[in-house]
Amino acid sequence: MGANTQICWHKFCKYWDIEAREVPSEGNRFTLNAEEALKLVDENTIGVIVIMGSTMDGSYEPVKEVAEALDSYQQQTGIDIPIHVDGASGAFVAPFIQPELEWDFRVPRVVSINASGHKYGLVYPGVGWVLWRDKKHLPEDLVFHVQYLGGDMMDFSINFSRPGNQVVAQYYNFLRLGWDGYRRIQQACHDVALYLSGEIAKLGPFELITDGSDIPVFCWKLKDEGAQKTNYTLYDMASKLRERGWLVPAYPMPPNRQDLVVQRIVVKEGFSRDMADMLLDDMRHALEWFRSQPNLIPTEEGSHFHH
Repeated sequence: MGANTQICWHKFCKYWDIEAREVPSEGNRFTLNAEEALKLVDENTIGVIVIMGSTMDGSYEPVKEVAEALDSYQQQTGIDIPIHVDGASGAFVAPFIQPELEWDFRVPRVVSINASGHKYGLVYPGVGWVLWRDKKHLPEDLVFHVQYLGGDMMDFSINFSRPGNQVVAQYYNFLRLGWDGYRRIQQACHDVALYLSGEIAKLGPFELITDGSDIPVFCWKLKDEGAQKTNYTLYDMASKLRERGWLVPAYPMPPNRQDLVVQRIVVKEGFSRDMADMLLDDMRHALEWFRSQPNLIPTEEGSHFHH
């Protein structure tokens, strides 16, 4: 897996005593690719995690490219390594606005996919989904059978009793919105993300790393000092925007690019074009304020805030 994976994968490996082999960032590559993944696989590899929508920059990792590389690896070695797609955000985006992109069970080596209802599934936190290609990919010794509720109930979650309200909310959205409703909502988010990233690029000091072309998430960095010397950092910009009620986080990229600090915006339903223009106005005012403070000392570490 890439070093850009969600913290849940690090927990998984620690709790189950699994060796995590991470592909670090290098240069302008911040995610896993086929070439780097192949350097870490061997006869002990239980799977490769490919992310459809990296938290760090919003980009899709190349599922089909990794699968084809593993196909070649199997032909050469006889070792069959499956792919799990972490579709936390992208699994609720790609089917609706990038239907031609092959990342799911159309790719034979993909055996399981997870998605989060609380991201682009449009449901509040607490519900997530996992799908297996075939029952054989869910080992029977991981399934527990419960009879005391009446009948035979299969359970393969870590805990047992969970509230069902999130599932009901997700089911309601599926029925109310349907395929076309989700498509229109995700397309609107996509359009706003592309507009907002383009306008931020025009502000002057910022250089886009991604523009929201994959999931409606994008990030940017300050231009190199040789081109633009500033008396502020992105941590300062994040703090200034918080004064106006915006939570636009600034953070370092994964190893080995923790020297690079970026800011990220996530566009979800309800973040309208009007709100984007309001944010842009506040960003312009912040830049004007920084220019009016020539003796300002840049902040080198991020401040913390409560969600």
